[in-house]
Amino acid sequence: MKLNYKRTFLVGLAFLSICAFWQMYDNVIPLILTNTFHLNETYSGAIMAADNVLALFLLPLFGSLSDRFESNIGKRMPFILCGTALAVILMNILPFVDNSYAKTPDTFKVGLFVVLLGLLLIAMGTYRSPAVALMPDVTPKPLRSKANAVINLMGAVGGIIYLGIAAVLYPNAKTAGVSHVNYQVLFITVSAIMAVSVALLYIFVKEKELTDENRRLEEEHPEWNLAEDDGSGNEKLPPEVKRSLGFLLASIALWFIGYNAVTTWFTTYVSVVMGQGLGGASTCLLIATAGAIISYIPIGNLASKIGRRKTILGGIILLASMFAAGFILTSIFTSINPVMFVCFALVGVAWAAINVNSLPMVVEMCRGSDIGKFTGYYYTASMAAQIVTPVLAGTLMRLISYKVLFIYAAVFVLLSFATMTQVKHGDQKVEAKHGLEAFEDMDN
Repeated sequence: MKLNYKRTFLVGLAFLSICAFWQMYDNVIPLILTNTFHLNETYSGAIMAADNVLALFLLPLFGSLSDRFESNIGKRMPFILCGTALAVILMNILPFVDNSYAKTPDTFKVGLFVVLLGLLLIAMGTYRSPAVALMPDVTPKPLRSKANAVINLMGAVGGIIYLGIAAVLYPNAKTAGVSHVNYQVLFITVSAIMAVSVALLYIFVKEKELTDENRRLEEEHPEWNLAEDDGSGNEKLPPEVKRSLGFLLASIALWFIGYNAVTTWFTTYVSVVMGQGLGGASTCLLIATAGAIISYIPIGNLASKIGRRKTILGGIILLASMFAAGFILTSIFTSINPVMFVCFALVGVAWAAINVNSLPMVVEMCRGSDIGKFTGYYYTASMAAQIVTPVLAGTLMRLISYKVLFIYAAVFVLLSFATMTQVKHGDQKVEAKHGLEAFEDMDN
């Protein structure tokens, strides 16, 4: 059994479009809220947090709805197509309102912008879980870590494409000292990337055929299925599998609490503790991202040989160790140095080991008809953590000391190690290949 890499890269186009959008959203929307509409940090922060709050409800809901939906083009594709179309339309209205307010300020336009932004977030929320669930729908269970590595790589490519376009269209020389920046071209370009990506996905990935093919393969391998039929046509998790799922979701929340605290507060931390500017902190985070990108495919291959659970546990140990090292290094040194760059590269490797394998372990515990719902469970755990941790970590840093950041992160990551040791299901291994046979996986 081998992974069809060409098909998996095509499936990853949906995630590429999603990540390109969110990279732009996180970079540009705060600038519009503060520079154009002159909202203070509290209001703009609350608006920016709305996507995570909405995700808690929308991702499980639409993941589950897509499980039950049937059409000639599949279960997920209608959600992906409709969600993308709505998002493309709404996101291109936003800069019109932004530019109009810059010319003629009006309270109504502020309200209109916020309402449109809310509708855009809902549109994006309708198809994120279905888009992510498409990969396990068309991929045999033993190969999902490899496939998820490709999906994560495609997401990173989407973010990089956006950053490259933004750097070319809006260099500092063009925006410095300008009272208002017109982002219309950027929104049009990103929406075009989203539309083209999803169009290619629709043209080249025949979801219904591939899903039926994968379902037949699962029927030939009943040992892959951990869920049971309760006799009424519904699927039921055995108690021991349900216990593993609970501990796995707790682990996901815990390591996101630790990791997201660092990604959220590191630039502020470096400024306060080390007196360093934005450039050095951004370089560290960029190196961590690069480390993850380089590691995705090798990590997927490693998991297929030693198992997902062992790979995740190793990633947890490495991540906690690097956060502990971050505390020591930022306490000893007064400036960012090459040793810190190495640590953040290893943070990226550790995060790849965890991230690539966690979603496949979640969906491993269900049958094909519940993949969207279980994908929603994954995102509920991760999004809840990302809502809580900026506030919790920030409060502790304010009340105790900024230096508590890395200790906080390391402790929560280590707690996820304890819960992860209780996960006994969802680890599907693939026998390692040797010699020339190992290259067969790259044939397609």
